[in-house]
Amino acid sequence: MPNFLNMKSFKAGTYITQDGYKSFQPNPINRQWMLDNMEVLEMLGRADRELGRLDMFSGCVPNIDLFISMHVIKEATQSSRIEGTQTNIREALLDKEDLPPESRDDWDEVQNYIRALHTAIADLQTLPFSSRLIRNTHKVLLKGVRGKHKSPGEFRKSQNWIGGSTLKNAVFIPPIHSFVGELMSDLEKFIHNESIYFPELLRIALVHYQFETIHPFLDGNGRVGRLLITLYLVSRGILKNPVLYLSDFFEHNRSQYYDKLTQARENDDISGWFKFFLSGIIETAQNGIKTFDNILRLQKSVETSLQTLGSRAANAQKVMQSLYKKPITNAAKVTEVAGISNASAYKLIASLEKLGILNETTGGKRGRTYEFTNYLKLFSE
Repeated sequence: MPNFLNMKSFKAGTYITQDGYKSFQPNPINRQWMLDNMEVLEMLGRADRELGRLDMFSGCVPNIDLFISMHVIKEATQSSRIEGTQTNIREALLDKEDLPPESRDDWDEVQNYIRALHTAIADLQTLPFSSRLIRNTHKVLLKGVRGKHKSPGEFRKSQNWIGGSTLKNAVFIPPIHSFVGELMSDLEKFIHNESIYFPELLRIALVHYQFETIHPFLDGNGRVGRLLITLYLVSRGILKNPVLYLSDFFEHNRSQYYDKLTQARENDDISGWFKFFLSGIIETAQNGIKTFDNILRLQKSVETSLQTLGSRAANAQKVMQSLYKKPITNAAKVTEVAGISNASAYKLIASLEKLGILNETTGGKRGRTYEFTNYLKLFSE
């Protein structure tokens, strides 16, 4: 295979015949590439511009970390939903004991995704974007959940497959386990190879495709692969804050997501995958800008409303700060956040209800839960 590749001559790999099945052996990607598709280049320019706008906009949002929390929760629910979990954003915001027993396993997986992302972002302060970082992230993702017996934090040492009940009827069979280390090493070298000119967005698009093709873990490959996109953008300084997540786009276009990955492998159509990926960047960045703009508008409206509360406005401000991070609360949490008595908490909640900021969701007289509905809608629409 030549050292210099263009998109038209891209060869994804070959099938290797095993005992009764064929596994797919991807070709290495750590090579020089030629960008020879004008449609991809045009979309790349648009994606770069939209991502730059999102990064600039997020840098102007006060207390951005408060709002990132909700972006992370949405990413966790959508990425996990692609893998079959049913937890939605509202459920993810609840405490585990507030959910029916049959929903708690899915809830655990979503919470692990959130922890895995936060851990990985913190790890980037001391670790490069690497196989070690990927394994650490995977270990957190599977800790104590349904995949806990599938070698968390370790590349697989046996054959896995996608779709179907056995290797005989699998939809796709990744490479033999003995090649995983070599292929992941090639992927890592490509990420850090400064002698290769390859635009950053196409580089992470190719990395995501190759990672999903290698499928290096026994479980959790999809979720880790989608996490890598945000981690890469942050690690390279393309985003100052982790504010872009593609899982919502992939979830809403799930069939096309899988089809484009398959067509790249089966038909060597890497350009088709690049265009799909870049369209996701463009749409997600645009939606992110709209969300932040709507947050700022809502925040301004809430600030105006709180001024009518007189002496209770300061405590209301404390409650609002917690609601922007987690927009579901109860009297006990308001008591803790504002540092007031239980009776005062109920009075403050009543005032926030009257202003249309909080809405009671349980309909009971005891154990009432309240949500910041207008804010929650910005992430669940």
